[in-house]
Amino acid sequence: MADPTSTPSDGRLGGTDGNERLTGSNASVLLILLAVEGLTVISLNSLLALHIFLGIVLIPPVLLKVASTGYRFVRYYRADAPYVRKGPPPPLLRALGPVIVLSSVVLFGTGVALLVMGPGDGGVRGIHKLSFIVLFAAMAVHVLAHLRKVPALAIADWRARTRLPGGTIRRALLVLTLAAGLGFGAVAIVYDGAWVHRHHHRFDDGGR
Repeated sequence: MADPTSTPSDGRLGGTDGNERLTGSNASVLLILLAVEGLTVISLNSLLALHIFLGIVLIPPVLLKVASTGYRFVRYYRADAPYVRKGPPPPLLRALGPVIVLSSVVLFGTGVALLVMGPGDGGVRGIHKLSFIVLFAAMAVHVLAHLRKVPALAIADWRARTRLPGGTIRRALLVLTLAAGLGFGAVAIVYDGAWVHRHHHRFDDGGR
């Protein structure tokens, strides 16, 4: 991984270093959101509304992460010189990539399905829980492999002395995806697919 304080890369958008910065900056957002979302699992009865809200908020940043890493993947296998020089991720991380993407699709897909269908479908709920376990295990390895480098990448585009071409676009993408997630999350809480209403009724009825 390149030094985030390096001199500007080739390309109007910062080249391979710009792609890496976007991925790293977005990863820092995902780490915070996923950490809080993971904590809500400990007490879903009291934190269900927050769990639903964060689950929806996460979707746009996850899509951005898939897009930025997928872009690097495509450019590398098309033999574009800058990406070939950058090289592929280590073999273990390359093997985990499809697992992370697939489990993310299943996790968020079943989460949205449960939100729409409401309580009662144990099969979808079981798949949702299983995909969370798979994603958590794969992400733990992925995060440990990159944790040291993410903070420097996350702040590089926000400091004038370390900016690369395309920094404004990268910052805008981060802000827009987070804003979109917050907007969708707010809509989900209003709609809530009967989950949060059921939760409130349980407490209003004395937990019966």
